[in-house]
Amino acid sequence: MSQLVFHPAHPPLAVRSVEARIIGFDVTWLRVRWRVLGAGKLIVPAFAGKGRADGLWQTTCFEAFLKRDGEPGYCEINLSASERWNVYDFAARREGMAERATPREPDCTMRLGTDLAIFDAAIPAAGLPAPPWRCGLAAVIEETGGHKSYWALAHRADAPDFHDPACFTLAVAAPSGA
Repeated sequence: MSQLVFHPAHPPLAVRSVEARIIGFDVTWLRVRWRVLGAGKLIVPAFAGKGRADGLWQTTCFEAFLKRDGEPGYCEINLSASERWNVYDFAARREGMAERATPREPDCTMRLGTDLAIFDAAIPAAGLPAPPWRCGLAAVIEETGGHKSYWALAHRADAPDFHDPACFTLAVAAPSGA
């Protein structure tokens, strides 16, 4: 698991840690898991059924950014426990945003205990840019009272910015057999 760090300008209330890792990647699926410790005050969006939605980052959501070395563009994946999701392409940092075509919807599962939350996502690999990638894993965590913290592999600016290429610190190779 990769330890995510909260942005220092937005500390959490009860959440003690957020970890994320790629738990599987083959020609069919990219599987990612986020693990939240201290989830007692976590706000989990209500089930809304599968489907694309914008603005998922306005409450608890889980995100992945995929960028090929030497290219200005990247892909952003937003996933919610509500089962809403979206995948965007950007031509450059925060520029030229467009929904990315996907062959099917991601499969997402949220397991919530008294202190631990685990969010698993299976994202169709055929709907992603060709690997290898530099990857940024991130989460927006909302707790009781609308309090939000922003978690990423790295933060480089005074304000949270998951789109900062300096946050894409995880190297992901193409799956064998691809």
